[in-house]
This record gives sequence, C-alpha cells and structure tokens, in this order.
Amino acid sequence: MFPSETRVLVVLPRHLVDRARVLAGRATTSMRLPVSVQIILRALIEEGLRQPTDPDLLANVNRQAETVRRIRQEARRRPTAARAARGPAARSRAGSGA
Repeated sequence: MFPSETRVLVVLPRHLVDRARVLAGRATTSMRLPVSVQIILRALIEEGLRQPTDPDLLANVNRQAETVRRIRQEARRRPTAARAARGPAARSRAGSGA
C-alpha cells in the first residue's frame, strides 16, 4: 500500500477502539467513502506526531509510561512471592529436568 511500510501490533483498550470505530463511522457517513479503524488510527498517530511538544500529548505519554512501569514492577514481584511459597524443593525439581 505504501512504498515503505512496517507492520506493528498495537494492544489497545476496548474503549479506545470503540471510540475509533465511532469516528470511522462518522467519517464514512460524512465523506461517503469507506473509512476503516486502521485509517483513523493512522491519521491520529500522524497528527499527534506533528505536535511533539504539545503538553497534553506529553502528559498522556508520561501517564502511559508510568502505568507500564507500575504493571511491570508488580509482575516482577508476584513470581518471586510464588517461588518463595513453593520452597527450595520445588525449585530444585523444576530445574532438574525430571
């Protein structure tokens, strides 16, 4: 479709995808052309990148980065607690290949 393209998998909350669907529907109605969610997301990314110093954009990026950091920290803590509950015997059996 484009001379130079890269495929990207993006995991999004359902409510954002629903909002993008609504926008695609409105655009389809007003333009009388088929507008997909992919077109909407591509346009939103492109418009957002045109304003890299926008305070709202930077605040959103910061909020998401902090959320990801918190989730990863919590995920690292959970397995450690689970391993400690199993005790040393469980760890040695798991690593022995038996």
